[in-house]
Amino acid sequence: IKIVEKRLLNAKRIHEVFTIIRKDELRKFSLHVSSPIGVNARNKLEALQKALPFSGDIFLVEGNMPLVMPFLINYLSTLFYESYADALIPTWADGSLEVTHAFYNARALRKAVETCLSENERKISCVAKYLDYEKVSIEELIKRNSKVSLSFLKVKTAFDIKFAEENLKKGL
Repeated sequence: IKIVEKRLLNAKRIHEVFTIIRKDELRKFSLHVSSPIGVNARNKLEALQKALPFSGDIFLVEGNMPLVMPFLINYLSTLFYESYADALIPTWADGSLEVTHAFYNARALRKAVETCLSENERKISCVAKYLDYEKVSIEELIKRNSKVSLSFLKVKTAFDIKFAEENLKKGL
């Protein structure tokens, strides 16, 4: 999580990073991250609802993606500020959305999360149904710079951590 926080702060338009953490783990993570927010929640949507600011623009990313590229965030932020949509969401060719690599208007995201919760949705991907968003093709981004693909690497196992560490040592 500390690596993700450091990479986010290297982006031009990211000035603060808030880390949403389960309240019972707040003490453990407060040593490693600068602005932890402890919440009691049953799922990610509920945690997001409790921690979201009421206004502003936010970039949402999960903490298990240590290779998120600052230049990708810079590019996406530029596209977001040029658009009039509530969100800018990267999309794979098969149509699947990367809602945790997206820029959002905080007020619109809050309303979408509340709507998802009222509809008994449990997955964070449901927010796209209730937002006016623009898509950005991930494949097109990868064609421009192959390192973009590493931004979407989720660390789930020890092998993933080893792969991430090797790529960090290579300077990616």
